[in-house]
Formats: sequence, C-alpha cells, structure tokens
Amino acid sequence: MSAAALRRWRDRGRMTKVTPLGHRVFLVDEGEPDASPDRTVLLLHGFPESSYSFAGAFPLLRQRFDRVIGFDMIGYGFSDKPASGFGYSLFEQADTVLRLLRELEVTGCHFVSHDMGDSVHTELLARFNENRPAWFPDGPRSLTFTNGNMVLSEGRLRMSQKALLSPFGRILSSRTQSLRIFENQVKSAHGNDRLSEDAIIDMYSGATSGAPKGLPAVLIGYLRERMRFEQPRWLPALAAAEAPVQICWGRDDAVAPVAVAQTLKREVKPEAKLTLIEGLGHFLQIQDPQRWFEALSPFWD
Repeated sequence: MSAAALRRWRDRGRMTKVTPLGHRVFLVDEGEPDASPDRTVLLLHGFPESSYSFAGAFPLLRQRFDRVIGFDMIGYGFSDKPASGFGYSLFEQADTVLRLLRELEVTGCHFVSHDMGDSVHTELLARFNENRPAWFPDGPRSLTFTNGNMVLSEGRLRMSQKALLSPFGRILSSRTQSLRIFENQVKSAHGNDRLSEDAIIDMYSGATSGAPKGLPAVLIGYLRERMRFEQPRWLPALAAAEAPVQICWGRDDAVAPVAVAQTLKREVKPEAKLTLIEGLGHFLQIQDPQRWFEALSPFWD
C-alpha cells in the first residue's frame, strides 16, 4: 500500500530543470497557476525527507490556498541525486528555490518549512532582506517554521547525525544505510512511537532511490553550514523579516526540542506567533497532517 501511494504521488508531479548544469527537481504544483500571492503557498521539506512528507497535508492546504507547491530538493526524493556538479549546500538549495519560483511565475507567496528546510528558508529571507528580486515584487506573505534545529545550541543531535558529520561519515553512510538502521534513526529523532512504519519506509525509499554511495553524509553537511551561518546571517535575517512569522512545534521532538522554538520566540522574533502541539514529534506533518494543519491555519486567516 505504501509503495502504491508513493507511486501515485510521483504521478501527480513532474520533473523540471533548475540548475545551469541541467539538474532536475521533482515538482508537485496543484491548483490555479494564476493564483494571487496571498493564495499561494510553497512548502520546503527537511532531511532526510521529500515533498511527500506534505502529501497528507495537500488536500487540507487546498482548503485555504488556491495554489500549493511542493518539490524535492536536489539529492532528495525523486529529484536528481548527482554524484558531481552539485555541492548540496543550503545556498545552492536556495538558488534552486528561486529558480523554481521564477520558472513558475510566482511573484509572492506564503512559505512553510520544516527541519533542514528552515535553514533554506532563512537564507531566502536574508536575500529578500538584502535585495529582493525584481520578478518577486510581492515577496513573502507569511513565514512559517516548524521543527528544525534553527538554534543549534538548543538542539540534541542524534549519535547517527554526529557520526555522519565525522571524517568517516561517507564510509559509514555507505555501509550502514539499511532500512533497520534508518528506521531506528528516524524514530530516535521523532521523539514518540506514533510514526507509522509505512511513513518510515516511504522516507527511506525517497532517501535511497538512485542515491550515490555516501550521499547521506554529504547531505547532512548542511549542519556545518548551520553552525557557521546561524548567528551572523540566518537568525538576523529572521529578526529583520517584515512578513508575519509563526513558529509551530511538535512538543515530543527529540532532536529539535521545544527549547529551540522558545528561544526563537524569546530572543529572535518576539512578535512571532508560537504554537506548541502536544503529542506530535519531529515529523509532525507526517504523523498527523490534520492536527498540523489545524495548528497552522488560524495564522493565515
């Protein structure tokens, strides 16, 4: 059943080129192509996920938005996973988002991000604050951040994450990426036992299909960029953001605990709306799309 659902998701989308070297991303763009910026939302997934993490939320989001856009960043899901020619930097992923938005003729939209996508989101903010592209005149309409280690000093990295970040990360990732180990890693990060086996298998399928050896160790390098740019660039970009901000967190998260969200609210963006959801973990939009949507949607009214 899970594999069939994943195939149906793939059938809903298409591949499109987004880099100068022709790398392609998988895109699901549903609704009205000419929807206004206030009725358009872009979803930014996390590690080791893909746009499929939002599949259960798509019909709910269509209740509020006329156009819902999700895509797999390069190296994730059905998108290309090149062994060379792409460094998998968060800055390159932000480049990809901008090229995609321009191709789709989006002049402004709401942004919703999760996990690693939160850092791509804040890099986009830094660029918008510095020099918003002329083709994006309406800019961000709102900014929603969900469970991600945006304040690393408050995070609790899993042992597996630390191992992948080590000098032996590429060797370890090529030897240990079995479904069993992957499942243990996901459950450890999620923080409760309410993530379905199908959801974990789907995540594993997206992460490993067509992936060159050692790719997880390359992808998780985004954490080094977080360490380097969090304080001088990304948190100041969030503090300076003019669009309304909400921070929505599953309380059970073991890897990006509630302290991250509370620090963002207290020290970075006091005017942000903070919502904490009982009983949901790190992968909150996968665990319960309905409760995820119900927590987020009042902010858009």
